[in-house]
Amino acid sequence: MAAVLHAETFLANLALFRELTVEQRARIAGSTRQLRVARGDVLFHRGDPAAGMYVIVFGQIKLSFVSSTGVEKVVEILDQGQSFGEAVMFLDLPHVVTAQALADGLLLFVPKETVFEGIDQDPVFARRLLGGLSRRLHQLIADVESYSTRSGTERVIGFLLRDCAAAEMPEGAGSVDIQLPVAKGIIASRLNLTQEHFSRILHDLTSLGLIEVKGRRIHVRDLDRLRKHAS
Repeated sequence: MAAVLHAETFLANLALFRELTVEQRARIAGSTRQLRVARGDVLFHRGDPAAGMYVIVFGQIKLSFVSSTGVEKVVEILDQGQSFGEAVMFLDLPHVVTAQALADGLLLFVPKETVFEGIDQDPVFARRLLGGLSRRLHQLIADVESYSTRSGTERVIGFLLRDCAAAEMPEGAGSVDIQLPVAKGIIASRLNLTQEHFSRILHDLTSLGLIEVKGRRIHVRDLDRLRKHAS
């Protein structure tokens, strides 16, 4: 019973499930399975059947696939409160990516039958699911545009300022310390760069006096200068 109560409490704090009735949320929570994962665990491989969706309670999940040349391409890095697996579940297709844990974590697995029942009972829930899928599609399109029109340096600076610094930047800050959320090789793949190219860009930005790199910690000396360099 404690596991169901825990799942219901967590779901109640997520935008996707927040506006469901208590009864609807309890029904979904009662059908979920809690999955404890260790770093490196694979939840599913590309080509596996899709039986439901996943919600991250804590931890990090990498969605990726391996190209015909054997190179891994990271599609998304997901964190607490985010969900995945919905799109192929609706299409009744096998997974098109592999999902692997980047850190120890806890997930909730929601069977597709439960999701479909929630959609039938509540249009708000359906709209929120569609909204989440639309945001993901919008981000993927933005990624394709970035790969096609922006240099590697612009992509790296954009990632540092948008995905890292924004969460850590105090009001009116001129400099900021950024902790990279995952290994540099994973970030490089996410930005459609080789690890060597990514490292070379960091080295060039360091040589220009824009940043300092110590492992995963990056000190941005002057945010305005870094922004201007990207533009």
